[in-house]
Amino acid sequence: MPIPPRRRWPLSSPLLFGKTGWRWILNALDVGPSALYAALFRLGFRRQFAYLQAAVWGLVTNLFFGALRISILLALFDGRPQVAGLTGADAVTYVALTQTFIASFALFGWSDLMRTIHRGEVATDLLRPLSLLGFWTAQDAGRAAGQFVLRGVPMLLLFALLWDARLPADPLPTALSAVLAWACGFGYRFLVNCAAFWSPDAVGIGRFAWVLLGLGCGFLMPLRLFPDPLQAALAYTPFPHMLNTTVELWLGLKMGAEVWQALALQAGWTLALFGLCAWVLRRGLRRLEVAGG
Repeated sequence: MPIPPRRRWPLSSPLLFGKTGWRWILNALDVGPSALYAALFRLGFRRQFAYLQAAVWGLVTNLFFGALRISILLALFDGRPQVAGLTGADAVTYVALTQTFIASFALFGWSDLMRTIHRGEVATDLLRPLSLLGFWTAQDAGRAAGQFVLRGVPMLLLFALLWDARLPADPLPTALSAVLAWACGFGYRFLVNCAAFWSPDAVGIGRFAWVLLGLGCGFLMPLRLFPDPLQAALAYTPFPHMLNTTVELWLGLKMGAEVWQALALQAGWTLALFGLCAWVLRRGLRRLEVAGG
């Protein structure tokens, strides 16, 4: 008996991507999209507490490498009070912040969307009565908040106790900058993951992108220590706004009008990246084919 050919469902198929049933359920339950986004945020937040032992060991690892990074940075001072406008206390606080935001900002990379595209699981996500970009944004916001509570806050407290890390110079703008830094970084990570629509194995693209992120955002070393031409080049990219801007506001290296200018640049790059994400996602979905048997 011949084996029937596999059926391919186009994106326009009402059976695969229709939302009438979902709208009927939402109307019956009186649940709007805002409630769904809030639910996704809560789930993303709670999921981070599922493996507390892994979080504890991650905290220990971050603390160990933080101590190594502090030793290296302080060796650069060699008795000098300042290097590139940074004091020894600034260097310690810089390490504390970069280690704190590793997990929240996913500075070592994020490939969840890429994985769902390669496995075809993205078809299930497209059935939801939400935009795919909004779906992943809400989940990642909950993940980032959970990681900050679980690992970020304890890390800050430990650095403050062990190495006298400084408190933020202006808490409100710094907190706003941290939220914008996460959003800007998420836009970049989502964009990198969209490469999976065109490449059968976008992991290599992701690895290059994460190295570029770590270098350009100021995680590997403070951007103020970079040569002036490289600093000038990075100023025309969104990378400094994914971490470095928040660090400099925390340290009080930007004051007065410079603070609001930095926040405006962060917001502008965030909006630009999200707009680019939406455009690339639309083009990528046109190429998507979901095969079923």
